[in-house]
Amino acid sequence: LGISAGASTGAVSVAILGVGAGMLTLPLGAFIGALVAFVLVSLLAVKAGRGTAAIILAGVAGSQLFNALTSFIVTKAATAEQARGIMFWLLGNLSGVRWPDAWLAVPATLLGLVVCLWHARPLDAFTFGSESAASLGISVRRTYFALVGVSAMMTAVMVSIVGSIGFVGLVIPLPARMLVGVRHGVLLPAAALIGAVFMILADILSRVLIPGQVLPIGVITALVGAPAFALILGQRRDRA
Repeated sequence: LGISAGASTGAVSVAILGVGAGMLTLPLGAFIGALVAFVLVSLLAVKAGRGTAAIILAGVAGSQLFNALTSFIVTKAATAEQARGIMFWLLGNLSGVRWPDAWLAVPATLLGLVVCLWHARPLDAFTFGSESAASLGISVRRTYFALVGVSAMMTAVMVSIVGSIGFVGLVIPLPARMLVGVRHGVLLPAAALIGAVFMILADILSRVLIPGQVLPIGVITALVGAPAFALILGQRRDRA
């Protein structure tokens, strides 16, 4: 949906351009960037029409835009040392995370999970499409903005701490669904737990794969996630 790309742009704007004149912290800058990306993608999706395809295409366009803005800011304003650090951070890195970061990450994660679990039954209804959910009395627009809004909040917080790490949210729900089924009351906690374990394993791999060097964790998740996602899509197409 372009949210992580927008969060990256917001964080880089604060870190390199000094946006906010010192009044904005990195997490707040990331959240503002994520919120701007969310609004932009929503407007593009509404303009393009209804349906998942319109949202995905709008997200792709938003991601490309904010990634380009981030690259422009880094190229134009960052020193060589800043550029190296920022580019490494943008690919994801857990080596700089300390226990004080947990005071920000844990509440954001728990709040987001509680909000998602609160909407578990509406999400079950969305399995059959937004029109079917509306016919069951679900407020489609309110649910959409609540869930995407809390997703933007969690993404902004995590991006501000560890950078932008791809494929986790795209791939992990698929094996979780295979293990526990499609009921979101069980699926959401399962996906969160499997995602956490996957991140720990990816972090270990990033530290031991090349002796004496730490790889960006986003490289590991992409190397594992892209083939896994292709395999899962191939299996689903075969079943169809």
